[in-house]
Amino acid sequence: MKELLVRGLSGVLYISILIFSMHSSAMAFQVLFLIIGLICLFEFNQLIHLKTYILFPVFIGFFILFSYLQFDLYATKLLLILTGFVNLFLFKDLLWVSKIPMFGQKKYVVSILYLISGFIFIALIPFYRGEFSASIIVSVFILIWTNDTFAYLVGKNFGKRKLLERISPKKTVEGFFGGLIASCAASFIIFNYLSDFDPLTWLGLACLTSFFGTIGDLVQSKFKRQAGVKDSGSLMPGHGGLYDRLDSIIYASPFIYAYLLVIDYVS
Repeated sequence: MKELLVRGLSGVLYISILIFSMHSSAMAFQVLFLIIGLICLFEFNQLIHLKTYILFPVFIGFFILFSYLQFDLYATKLLLILTGFVNLFLFKDLLWVSKIPMFGQKKYVVSILYLISGFIFIALIPFYRGEFSASIIVSVFILIWTNDTFAYLVGKNFGKRKLLERISPKKTVEGFFGGLIASCAASFIIFNYLSDFDPLTWLGLACLTSFFGTIGDLVQSKFKRQAGVKDSGSLMPGHGGLYDRLDSIIYASPFIYAYLLVIDYVS
């Protein structure tokens, strides 16, 4: 009971800080995610046994250039393409390789074009139209949280078929579809309050978020399994590290940002 209470309070505090920063101002949102990103980078470095600190100034420099200054759209699109390729290779390695080859020479590539870029595109999502839109980033997180919550609840109570047992024994096919359906339902509820998109666009965003968010969770599970640890950190009591809480959105963010750019272009 005490552990459940601690977990609940920790989760409420985490969500409250995120929502407050998103609605406070663009600067507050960016500063918070710069700090969170640095913490996640530290946890990730610990996970892959990368002892150098050179990536921290790289993170700060990239974040300022791409997320804060948004200095060049073409450079951002190039980073988006490279990040997408690296993430798809991580997905490929998840399915067909016994060990993701990122504990060797690929440490820096994966750190920059998976984790650091993931945070850059999280910070760019509310700016996809040029001006800061808190409602978009809040909606994305709501879809992520809805998917995670219902995937867990449905999987725990009705799950029979394992989704990818050798990576995450507790994840089930029923849980995946439970999270997907709940996320799609949440997108229609969001549509009733926000006029940013039509229902089909919100539905597409929900499906994209659910699918790539689940892959992101599985990719991180494989990292932890290779490292031989249960959690990436201990900053959040009952939850693990911040990287444990943000693994879905870190992986999904470049695909979500690309989707929003395409929708904005065709509309």
